[in-house]
Amino acid sequence: MKLWDVSRTLTGNLAPWPGDTAFSYKLVSQIAKGSSVNVGAITMSVHNGTHADAPFHFDDAGNAIDAVALESYFGSCVIVDLKGRFSETRRLIGIADLSPNETAISESRRLLIKTDLWTDSSIFPSWIPVLAPGVAEWLRARNVVLIGFDVPSVDPIDAKVLTNHHALARAGICIVESLDLSALEGGRYQFAGFPLKISGGDGAPLRAVLWRA
Repeated sequence: MKLWDVSRTLTGNLAPWPGDTAFSYKLVSQIAKGSSVNVGAITMSVHNGTHADAPFHFDDAGNAIDAVALESYFGSCVIVDLKGRFSETRRLIGIADLSPNETAISESRRLLIKTDLWTDSSIFPSWIPVLAPGVAEWLRARNVVLIGFDVPSVDPIDAKVLTNHHALARAGICIVESLDLSALEGGRYQFAGFPLKISGGDGAPLRAVLWRA
């Protein structure tokens, strides 16, 4: 069975959200320096690389990441390929972009949106496409439990009010951001990507993989 790793590599070259804590890994014990083992330590924001947002990230009353339902992060999914549709003057992902795949979205219940607009993980994007108003409610009506993006957020980079985060939370839809879907075509897959169990966490990294049964 072939697995596709759709996670971004955690590396010192990975661009963090502007002002956020960058990823850093260093060996604090090394065999080459006389230790019996190599031991590494990391420093990072929980929103570096491919990660899940917890409702607590944008709502003090929301669940932390250790309280989310893991069932949402495992099961059938569909990649909707929207590559080439967006620009700085056309940034909204609307119902019309998704409706041609309505049956697959309803049956899979996990939607991954491919834009291919973040091709270099070392450079943080200056703009990203985001969901148009009403899309979260449209997805809820089709029983979607998870949505994943290949860009760093479901809201605009400069957003002060996280409208889409809140709308998706009200719809009961889990959020995964910063996937790497560049090597895959649109269509149906199986998805697994469990967030780390961080007590009280506002989010967590995850290793996301796809396969076809």
